Amino acid sequence: MTRQCGSLDQVRAEIDRLDDSLLDLLAERSGYVQQAVRLKNRDQITDPERIEAILTRMRQRAVALDLEPDIAEAIWRRMIEAFINYEEKIYDDIHQ
Repeated sequence: MTRQCGSLDQVRAEIDRLDDSLLDLLAERSGYVQQAVRLKNRDQITDPERIEAILTRMRQRAVALDLEPDIAEAIWRRMIEAFINYEEKIYDDIHQ
């Protein structure tokens, strides 16, 4: 999956490229979160069963991709937490 780099500068350039792609995907995810919050009641914003299902799926995918599953889980836990906080803010702004 990764290309062989001949220097630290090349490695950093590839990481920067991937970071840009990840940010594009997070922005897209945010758009769907904004849609979802408008379809939910406040008590539906946090869904522990869905969260655990997502984390299980991401751990399984990480293993299949030869990524340390603890890294994937930690990232997804923090991302989900941040998006839940964002959803709560949007919900409260809509329902003031």
